[in-house]
Amino acid sequence: MKMITLLPADKYMVVNKTILTDKERKNLISLYEPVIGYAAVSLYLTLWRDLDRLELVSMDYTHHHLMSLLKCNLETIKNARMALESVGLIKTYVKQGDLNSYVYELYSPLNPKEFFAHPIFSVILYNNLGKYEYELLKKEFQEYKIDLKEYQDITATLDTTYKATSNVSFDAVGTIENTLTLQDQVDFDMLFSSIPKGILNERSINKKLKELINNLAFIYNLDTLKMTELIRLVINEKGYIDKEELRKTARKYYQYNNNGKLPTLVYRTQPEYLKNPLGDNSNRGKIIAVFENTSPYDFLKSKYKGANPTSRDLKLLEMLLIDLNLKPAVVNVLIDYVLKKNDNKLNQAFVETIAGQWKRMNIETAEDAMNVAEKEHKKYSKKITNPKVDKTIEPVWFNEKLESDAMSEEETEELASILDKYK
Repeated sequence: MKMITLLPADKYMVVNKTILTDKERKNLISLYEPVIGYAAVSLYLTLWRDLDRLELVSMDYTHHHLMSLLKCNLETIKNARMALESVGLIKTYVKQGDLNSYVYELYSPLNPKEFFAHPIFSVILYNNLGKYEYELLKKEFQEYKIDLKEYQDITATLDTTYKATSNVSFDAVGTIENTLTLQDQVDFDMLFSSIPKGILNERSINKKLKELINNLAFIYNLDTLKMTELIRLVINEKGYIDKEELRKTARKYYQYNNNGKLPTLVYRTQPEYLKNPLGDNSNRGKIIAVFENTSPYDFLKSKYKGANPTSRDLKLLEMLLIDLNLKPAVVNVLIDYVLKKNDNKLNQAFVETIAGQWKRMNIETAEDAMNVAEKEHKKYSKKITNPKVDKTIEPVWFNEKLESDAMSEEETEELASILDKYK
């Protein structure tokens, strides 16, 4: 799909596809915000504000209206919108012209029971909150059950209380939840044909089952062959796939291969709470934005001029993100720093030395990582007495370079290539 440029003057209207109450607001903040970040939740609530509580469709607004209310740029609004789209909270339609017109359909958040049962959302929430906070939140939404064994149900039914007198019908807005959509992660034809006939009851293969398999394959990074193996382990004596066992088996398989850890999605880029405030349009501020809004995989891929990184370099990334638990923006700064200092080579020992130091220093933001890298470089430079040392080994984002009006042509090109991601 061709990318469409979003402009401040582009119009939008909000369509309410559900009943939005304070209960949904609580679900959104408590359950979704740790997953998609505060910017996406703020956008949702602002679009909700554009609707009067009883309205189905808002008046027309421009995106400058959103920029003014949210105090952020269009790129942030677009990223927030895509986060909402990805978790099924809004659907977006566009009519292109001299000025584009957008329609944003708002859908309800999942209720807590559905959210905690979801194979993707529950895992991400657990990883982003940690076990203690996750269990507290789960307990907060736990249903209180009363033992009714000794009670008799005497509730009146509709037909004993009312009599139908006419066939009046009307359309009403109810609570509508938009389905979370994923591209197929597995080849279902290959998967089911790989299981011998007679073992799997074909009547068990329905849309809900495929959706579960797809979600599990996505969150646990399972290919078709591996998913087939796991499914064969959880087919019961009636030929049905035990969905709960499939969830557990997929989770255990991932944990076994990842030192007991569970996967996460939101930390593929820097968490919102560790990003710099918006509004810094200096070159340094823009570079920080690149480090914060690019996943380490995509950042490393850009260093390969668009080619896929080697498996060795990917394992190095995995070690930094999972084993050392460095934040994504910090990893990006480290990659950029090491490549510049080490003749475009990611030397594992060099990377581990710096990573270990930054971990001990509890470096969590791009700006802190950049500052400590500059200080370390200055210390190293003072020890060198040879005046002929080539100073181009400094990354282009070092303060001295960005503040200089006399950047070399190579440095100017390097800066432009980094900031190209910001546009």
